[in-house]
Amino acid sequence: MNLPNVITVARIVVCPAIFYLALSPGTLSRYSAFVLFLAAALSDVWDGHLARKHGWITDTGKLLDPIADKLLLASTFVPIFLISRRMDGFSELPWWGTLPVWVVVVVFGRELFVTLFRGYAARRGVVIAAGRSGKQKALSQNFFVGGLLLWYPLQRTADVAGWSGWLWSTWLSFHSTLIAVTLGLAVVLTVLSMCDYLWRYRTLITGSR
Repeated sequence: MNLPNVITVARIVVCPAIFYLALSPGTLSRYSAFVLFLAAALSDVWDGHLARKHGWITDTGKLLDPIADKLLLASTFVPIFLISRRMDGFSELPWWGTLPVWVVVVVFGRELFVTLFRGYAARRGVVIAAGRSGKQKALSQNFFVGGLLLWYPLQRTADVAGWSGWLWSTWLSFHSTLIAVTLGLAVVLTVLSMCDYLWRYRTLITGSR
C-alpha cells in the first residue's frame, strides 16, 4: 500500500459521502458534494502522476484505480439521474432535460462489460490497467459531473440572490454548454474506449498469441 494506492483507497471511501450530499436538498450540501467530487477527481490525476514518477506502479494499483473510478461514477451518475427527474425547475440538465435512460445504460453497461472482461483477463494471468482511451472517457465524464454538481446549487443561489445582467447570462450560457457538450462527448468516448479495450486485448478473446 504505497502512497498512490492510499490515495486511491481514500477516493473509494469518500464516494458514499458524495452520493449522500448530491441528493441532499440543501444548497450547502450540494456545494459540498461538488467540492468533494473535485478533490476525488483531482486525486485520480495525482496518484497516477506519483505512481509514474516514482515507479510506484503495482498490480494492486492497477486493479484499485478502475474500481475507484467506477464507484465515483456510480456515486454521481445515480444521484444525477434521480435529481434530473424532480421537475422542480432547477434539476433538469441543460439541453438534455432529464438524464436519458439510454445514456445510463451505455455508461454503466460499458463499465460492467469492462469489469467482467478484466476479471476474465485476470483469470488468464493478465492485468488490464486503465488505458488512455479509458482515461479520456473518465476525464469527459468528470467535466460533465463536476459541471453539473456545481450547476445545481449555483442555479438556486442565483435565484435566491436575484442574479442578473450580462455577466451572469454569459456564465450561464458557457456553463450550460459545457455540461451539454461534455455529456455527449462522454457517451461517444464511453463506446470508443470499450472498442479500444476489445481491440488491444483481442488475443484474449480469440485465444491466439
